[in-house]
Order: sequence, then structure tokens, then C-alpha cells
Amino acid sequence: MTAPGARRRKQMHLAAHFPGVNSTTVCAGPRSGSRIDFSSFRHLAATAERGLFDFFLLAEGLRPGPPEHKGRIHDPDVVGRPEPVTVLSALAAVTDRIGLAATADTTFNEPYELARRLASLDHLSGGRAAWNVVTSPVTSSNTITGEDFRRTGGTPITRAAEFVATARELWDSWTPGGVPRPFAHHGRHFSVSGTFDVARSPQGHPVVIQAGDSGEDREFAASAADVVCARWGTGSRHPGQHGTGHGTPEAGRAFYADVKRRLPAYGRRTADLKIMPRVTFALGDTDAEAREKAAEIRRQQVSPQTALLALEQVWGRDLSGYDPDGPLPDVDPDPDPDPHPEPGGEVARGRTRTADRFAVAARWRAVSEDKGLSIRQTVIETTARQSFIGTPASVAAQLDEAVTAGAADGFVLVPHLTPGGLDEFVDRVVPLLQERGAFRTEYTGATLREHLGLPLPVWKGGPS
Repeated sequence: MTAPGARRRKQMHLAAHFPGVNSTTVCAGPRSGSRIDFSSFRHLAATAERGLFDFFLLAEGLRPGPPEHKGRIHDPDVVGRPEPVTVLSALAAVTDRIGLAATADTTFNEPYELARRLASLDHLSGGRAAWNVVTSPVTSSNTITGEDFRRTGGTPITRAAEFVATARELWDSWTPGGVPRPFAHHGRHFSVSGTFDVARSPQGHPVVIQAGDSGEDREFAASAADVVCARWGTGSRHPGQHGTGHGTPEAGRAFYADVKRRLPAYGRRTADLKIMPRVTFALGDTDAEAREKAAEIRRQQVSPQTALLALEQVWGRDLSGYDPDGPLPDVDPDPDPDPHPEPGGEVARGRTRTADRFAVAARWRAVSEDKGLSIRQTVIETTARQSFIGTPASVAAQLDEAVTAGAADGFVLVPHLTPGGLDEFVDRVVPLLQERGAFRTEYTGATLREHLGLPLPVWKGGPS
């Protein structure tokens, strides 16, 4: 019990990311289940709710399978996956408290239609809906998606910002008292007017989630997002040590401070935006067992096809003829692999920046030659590992330390298995976090905004 006048201990937020559209997923093996069957979605969402998590995040899978490069599909583990809002609408009927977050692209949707679907999900779930905002520039790396939607050219963050602002105008076109008002938006990217046909939702607006690390992304998050879930990158090899997508824990704290300091410029408080990095984990009864398990998970995550894709993303060349169990190519990276680069100087989506490509290739070659590693072994050695590795007590302490040290407000956990990859964390780590006073022991609210401690949006539609 907290003593009178004592400072209340900061508690973390936790969420779950359904695996299957990222390189963290282990797609084969006796414990790997379907990433399409509704029973898998229901199992993981129910586990997260049993663990009192804030929300369950479902990624979008517009392409036949991730990732796609130069017109070829690698590891198509989400072929046939249903659309996220549809799946989450079904989950609203079999869950009670956990938030339901749908990834939806601002490139291949339109504000009115998407705002309508999200508002409907918020009503169906009793105020538990969230929107994970992503953008997908159409370049030579994702031509399949581009052809599906008959779009060309890139999508700057400005389109996403206007998309979110337009959706909020639509949600605000109904008064808090339930009266619809005509709306009109005429901007650079969108021009829509009329009457929105879904009443104001229980949360006012669904929660907006954003992931990104560029200066534009940070500014967009500060101005418009409720949650930031950028990825934490290379994990540690040893328990008690962890890194972030920014390289070090210190850089992670710098990212946290930088995003938070931008909020006052938009009339927002630091508590109005939660920073919850996406992380992975590996648990064991001993530290040595956890390290061994993490290494085995990483070997399973990097298939021969995945290894070649990772190499192509650095070299910028078609390397499909190389043996993933053979040596690295003796050719240099292509200095100009994409004739249609994205805005901002990047080559095709998901690939290494031109300025970094030669440095990464040199580092990989040095590691390969020093240790006598094949292509696949080099990719396993040099790319992201589990973010948190150790016994349940060690991982609980690491998570708690990161939050209390100001590196995060919480975490979005990405298990490596579907659908049971979260079970062990909920059974063994969550109780330890609760014992430390670092995590809730019950839901105290009904809506996602209440779980996250976010204020209701101020209605901007004029007199009610």
C-alpha cells in the first residue's frame, strides 16, 4: 500500500503484437500454428487479456507474403490473412476489456471509408478500438501491392498527417450529444464533404498509434499520435543487457526524451503520448538456457530465403542464385539499385539506405571472414536478436528498469510463435511485474483510453 504523500510508482503498459508479417516469426515447427485461422487470433488475444494487457495489435498484410523484393515473394506466411478490422470486429465479441488495434495504411485507404470502419469497431467493442497508422510508398520493392491498388509514386508523411486529421474531423462531425453535423474538408491530399454516418464513438476517437523514427515521424507522433511503437532493434546476447533500435539504452532514453519534448508545441502534456517500443523476448529457467533458446529462435527465424533477402537489401542486387550456406558474394553492393528511390534518399522500402550500404556490407564481410560464416550464418550473427533474454525474474527486472529509467512507458511484445508464443510471458513474467508494483493487477476502466491513461479527445466540432 502506498504511504500518504508518497510518490506513486510508475507502472508500465503492455500490449501484444500478433506475429506473421515480420522477421521475428518462426513459421515452421511443431509449436507453430496457423496465422490465418480465427482460433489463433482468439487464443493470442485471450492470452493478452488474461495478462491484463492494454491492447492487441494486428498488422496489415496487403502483399501475398512478407517480404517481397524485386517482384519475388519470400516466406509467404500470411497468404490469405483476413483484413485486420474484420478480424478485430470478431474478437470484440469474444473479449471484454483488451484494446483492439488495427493496422491500416494511409496509402491504400481513403479517410471516409476507414474512419467509418474504425468508428464501427469502437462501437462494437465498447470503446476499445485503435488505429496503427502506417504508410507504404509504392516503389520497385512493392510493385505487387502497387499493381493491386493501381497506385504509383511515394506517400510522404504529410499525406498520413492529413489523413489522420481528416478522420478526426469526420469523428468530430457528431456532437457528444449524438447530433450529426455536415462536414467539409478540402486539403492538399483529400477533399471530402457530406455527413458522416456513424455516431460519435465511446472514446470520442479511436486511439491513434504510430511507428517511426525519422524527424518527420517524431514530429507527426508529437502532433497527432496517442502511442508510439517504434521497434527496439538489436537485443542482447546476455541477460541483463538490452539495446534499442537506436543502438544503446542511452540512445533509447534520448529518443524518448526527444519525442516527449516536442509535445508542448502542440498544446500536449508528456502523459498524452505513450512510447511503447516493439520488443521480443526469450525465457529460460537459467540465464544459460535463455541464451541457448534465444540463439535457437534466431536460427529458426532466418530461413535460407530470408537470409538471401537480407543480403539483397544490403547489396541492392539480385542474389537469388547464391547458396545461402555458401560464402558472401565477392561483388560489391550496387551503388544505385533502385531507379525510383523513396523520398528522403532511401532505396526501396525496407532496404538499407544508400549511404549505409557499403559500410554494412564491409562489416558483414569482416564478420564472415573472421568467423568463417556462410551467408545465412552471417545474417544470423549480425541482425536483430531478442530484445530481452533471461529468466522470468531477470526479464521482469529489465523491463521495469527500462520504464523507470525513462526509456519507455511500456512495451508491445512480439512473440515468435503463433498462437502460443505469449503464454509463458503471461504465466511467468506478468506475476513478477505485479509483485514489483510495476504492472496492474486488474483492469480499472472499460475503454482503451482508460487503460492507457489518455484523456478523452476535446470535441472540436463547435457548439453541441
